[in-house]
Amino acid sequence: MNTAARVVSFLFHPLLMATYLFALFAWTLPLALSPLREEGHGKFVLIIFSITFAMPALAMGIFRSMGTIDSVLMHTRRERIVPFLFTTALYATLTYMFYTRTGVRLDDNLFRFMLIIDALIVVGTLLTLFWKVSMHSLAAWGFTGIMLALNRLTEDGSLFYPLICSLVITGLVMSARLQLQAHSMREVTAGSIAGLLTSFAGMVFLF
Repeated sequence: MNTAARVVSFLFHPLLMATYLFALFAWTLPLALSPLREEGHGKFVLIIFSITFAMPALAMGIFRSMGTIDSVLMHTRRERIVPFLFTTALYATLTYMFYTRTGVRLDDNLFRFMLIIDALIVVGTLLTLFWKVSMHSLAAWGFTGIMLALNRLTEDGSLFYPLICSLVITGLVMSARLQLQAHSMREVTAGSIAGLLTSFAGMVFLF
Protein backbone atom coordinates (compact mmCIF):
# COMPACT_ATOMS: atom_id res chain seq x y z
CA MET A 1 0.00 0.00 0.00
CA ASN A 2 2.80 2.43 0.88
CA THR A 3 4.49 1.69 -2.44
CA ALA A 4 1.36 2.67 -4.34
CA ALA A 5 1.06 5.82 -2.23
CA ARG A 6 4.67 6.75 -3.00
CA VAL A 7 4.10 6.23 -6.72
CA VAL A 8 1.01 8.46 -6.64
CA SER A 9 2.88 11.12 -4.66
CA PHE A 10 5.73 11.09 -7.18
CA LEU A 11 3.62 11.00 -10.34
CA PHE A 12 1.49 13.88 -9.12
CA HIS A 13 4.18 15.91 -7.42
CA PRO A 14 3.17 19.59 -7.06
CA LEU A 15 5.99 20.70 -9.35
CA LEU A 16 4.61 18.53 -12.16
CA MET A 17 1.12 20.00 -12.14
CA ALA A 18 1.97 22.95 -14.41
CA THR A 19 3.40 20.54 -16.98
CA TYR A 20 0.29 18.35 -16.82
CA LEU A 21 -2.00 21.36 -17.12
CA PHE A 22 -0.31 22.83 -20.18
CA ALA A 23 0.09 19.40 -21.79
CA LEU A 24 -3.64 18.85 -21.34
CA PHE A 25 -4.36 22.22 -22.93
CA ALA A 26 -2.08 21.44 -25.86
CA TRP A 27 -3.98 18.20 -26.41
CA THR A 28 -7.60 19.20 -25.79
CA LEU A 29 -7.86 23.00 -25.66
CA PRO A 30 -5.17 24.73 -27.76
CA LEU A 31 -6.96 28.06 -27.39
CA ALA A 32 -5.91 28.08 -23.73
CA LEU A 33 -2.29 28.50 -24.85
CA SER A 34 -2.90 31.49 -27.09
CA PRO A 35 -1.09 33.46 -28.40
CA LEU A 36 1.31 30.54 -28.94
CA ARG A 37 1.04 28.78 -32.28
CA GLU A 38 -0.10 25.16 -32.09
CA GLU A 39 3.10 23.87 -33.69
CA GLY A 40 5.03 25.37 -30.76
CA HIS A 41 2.94 23.82 -28.00
CA GLY A 42 5.14 20.74 -27.60
CA LYS A 43 8.27 22.84 -27.21
CA PHE A 44 6.49 25.09 -24.71
CA VAL A 45 5.42 22.13 -22.55
CA LEU A 46 9.02 20.88 -22.55
CA ILE A 47 10.23 24.31 -21.43
CA ILE A 48 7.64 24.36 -18.67
CA PHE A 49 8.76 20.92 -17.49
CA SER A 50 12.42 21.95 -17.49
CA ILE A 51 11.91 25.17 -15.55
CA THR A 52 9.07 24.26 -13.18
CA PHE A 53 10.12 20.70 -12.34
CA ALA A 54 13.65 19.81 -13.44
CA MET A 55 15.32 22.97 -12.15
CA PRO A 56 13.60 22.94 -8.71
CA ALA A 57 14.36 19.21 -8.40
CA LEU A 58 18.03 19.91 -9.10
CA ALA A 59 17.94 22.74 -6.56
CA MET A 60 16.55 20.34 -3.93
CA GLY A 61 19.60 18.14 -4.45
CA ILE A 62 21.89 21.16 -4.04
CA PHE A 63 20.06 22.26 -0.89
CA ARG A 64 20.43 18.72 0.44
CA SER A 65 24.18 18.65 -0.24
CA MET A 66 24.58 22.06 1.43
CA GLY A 67 22.71 20.90 4.51
CA THR A 68 19.90 23.41 4.04
CA ILE A 69 17.47 20.51 4.15
CA ASP A 70 17.92 17.10 5.75
CA SER A 71 15.95 15.27 3.07
CA VAL A 72 14.44 16.02 -0.32
CA LEU A 73 11.16 14.91 1.24
CA MET A 74 11.35 17.92 3.59
CA HIS A 75 9.54 16.37 6.52
CA THR A 76 9.44 19.53 8.64
CA ARG A 77 7.89 22.91 7.95
CA ARG A 78 11.15 24.73 8.63
CA GLU A 79 12.99 22.71 5.95
CA ARG A 80 10.44 23.78 3.36
CA ILE A 81 10.81 27.52 3.70
CA VAL A 82 14.01 28.12 1.68
CA PRO A 83 13.16 25.66 -1.13
CA PHE A 84 9.64 27.05 -1.41
CA LEU A 85 10.92 30.63 -1.54
CA PHE A 86 13.37 29.58 -4.25
CA THR A 87 10.61 27.88 -6.24
CA THR A 88 8.36 30.92 -5.90
CA ALA A 89 11.13 33.16 -7.24
CA LEU A 90 11.76 30.73 -10.10
CA TYR A 91 8.11 30.63 -11.17
CA ALA A 92 7.83 34.42 -10.90
CA THR A 93 10.96 34.84 -13.00
CA LEU A 94 9.59 32.50 -15.67
CA THR A 95 6.35 34.48 -15.84
CA TYR A 96 8.23 37.78 -16.02
CA MET A 97 10.47 36.50 -18.81
CA PHE A 98 7.49 35.35 -20.85
CA TYR A 99 5.86 38.73 -20.32
CA THR A 100 8.90 40.73 -21.37
CA ARG A 101 10.45 38.45 -24.01
CA THR A 102 7.50 36.95 -25.88
CA GLY A 103 4.99 39.78 -26.01
CA VAL A 104 2.24 38.01 -24.06
CA ARG A 105 -0.11 40.31 -22.19
CA LEU A 106 -2.74 40.08 -19.47
CA ASP A 107 -5.51 39.53 -22.00
CA ASP A 108 -3.73 36.43 -23.38
CA ASN A 109 -4.99 33.10 -22.02
CA LEU A 110 -1.50 31.67 -21.52
CA PHE A 111 -0.38 34.55 -19.33
CA ARG A 112 -3.53 34.36 -17.23
CA PHE A 113 -2.96 30.68 -16.51
CA MET A 114 0.64 31.38 -15.61
CA LEU A 115 -0.54 34.00 -13.12
CA ILE A 116 -2.92 31.51 -11.51
CA ILE A 117 -0.11 28.96 -11.16
CA ASP A 118 2.10 31.66 -9.64
CA ALA A 119 -0.70 32.52 -7.20
CA LEU A 120 -0.91 28.88 -6.10
CA ILE A 121 2.83 28.79 -5.47
CA VAL A 122 2.76 32.07 -3.54
CA VAL A 123 -0.20 30.99 -1.39
CA GLY A 124 1.46 27.66 -0.61
CA THR A 125 4.71 29.37 0.33
CA LEU A 126 3.01 31.95 2.54
CA LEU A 127 1.06 29.24 4.36
CA THR A 128 4.26 27.25 4.85
CA LEU A 129 5.78 30.15 6.76
CA PHE A 130 3.30 29.36 9.52
CA TRP A 131 1.99 25.86 8.93
CA LYS A 132 3.04 22.66 7.16
CA VAL A 133 0.13 22.36 4.74
CA SER A 134 0.03 19.67 2.07
CA MET A 135 1.39 21.12 -1.17
CA HIS A 136 0.36 17.94 -2.98
CA SER A 137 -3.25 18.59 -2.03
CA LEU A 138 -2.96 22.29 -2.79
CA ALA A 139 -1.57 21.61 -6.28
CA ALA A 140 -4.05 18.82 -7.04
CA TRP A 141 -7.04 20.91 -6.00
CA GLY A 142 -5.54 23.92 -7.78
CA PHE A 143 -5.54 21.87 -10.98
CA THR A 144 -9.08 20.68 -10.32
CA GLY A 145 -10.30 24.21 -9.56
CA ILE A 146 -9.06 25.34 -12.97
CA MET A 147 -10.80 22.37 -14.60
CA LEU A 148 -14.06 23.13 -12.78
CA ALA A 149 -14.08 26.71 -13.99
CA LEU A 150 -13.04 25.82 -17.54
CA ASN A 151 -15.67 23.10 -17.78
CA ARG A 152 -18.28 25.79 -17.21
CA LEU A 153 -16.71 28.11 -19.79
CA THR A 154 -16.28 25.57 -22.60
CA GLU A 155 -19.43 24.67 -24.50
CA ASP A 156 -18.25 21.53 -26.31
CA GLY A 157 -17.74 19.42 -23.19
CA SER A 158 -14.15 18.61 -24.16
CA LEU A 159 -12.96 19.00 -20.57
CA PHE A 160 -15.67 16.93 -18.86
CA TYR A 161 -13.71 13.67 -18.79
CA PRO A 162 -10.43 15.39 -17.87
CA LEU A 163 -12.35 16.99 -14.99
CA ILE A 164 -13.61 13.60 -13.78
CA CYS A 165 -10.08 12.18 -14.02
CA SER A 166 -8.77 15.19 -12.12
CA LEU A 167 -11.25 14.63 -9.29
CA VAL A 168 -10.28 10.96 -9.03
CA ILE A 169 -6.56 11.75 -9.08
CA THR A 170 -7.03 14.46 -6.46
CA GLY A 171 -8.71 11.96 -4.17
CA LEU A 172 -5.85 9.50 -4.70
CA VAL A 173 -3.27 12.19 -3.94
CA MET A 174 -4.96 13.18 -0.69
CA SER A 175 -5.26 9.53 0.36
CA ALA A 176 -1.61 8.90 -0.53
CA ARG A 177 -0.37 11.77 1.64
CA LEU A 178 -2.39 10.46 4.57
CA GLN A 179 -1.31 6.86 3.95
CA LEU A 180 2.35 7.92 4.00
CA GLN A 181 1.70 9.95 7.17
CA ALA A 182 3.36 12.89 5.44
CA HIS A 183 0.53 15.12 6.62
CA SER A 184 -2.33 15.14 9.06
CA MET A 185 -5.94 15.36 7.94
CA ARG A 186 -5.99 19.06 8.89
CA GLU A 187 -2.90 19.77 6.77
CA VAL A 188 -4.33 17.91 3.78
CA THR A 189 -7.68 19.68 4.17
CA ALA A 190 -6.04 23.10 4.51
CA GLY A 191 -3.99 22.54 1.37
CA SER A 192 -7.09 21.38 -0.50
CA ILE A 193 -9.15 24.41 0.47
CA ALA A 194 -6.31 26.82 -0.30
CA GLY A 195 -5.69 25.26 -3.73
CA LEU A 196 -9.35 25.15 -4.75
CA LEU A 197 -10.15 28.68 -3.59
CA THR A 198 -7.03 30.19 -5.13
CA SER A 199 -7.41 28.59 -8.55
CA PHE A 200 -11.17 29.00 -8.83
CA ALA A 201 -11.03 32.62 -7.68
CA GLY A 202 -8.22 33.26 -10.14
CA MET A 203 -10.29 31.81 -12.96
CA VAL A 204 -13.34 33.88 -12.03
CA PHE A 205 -11.28 37.06 -11.72
CA LEU A 206 -9.15 36.64 -14.86
CA PHE A 207 -11.67 34.98 -17.16
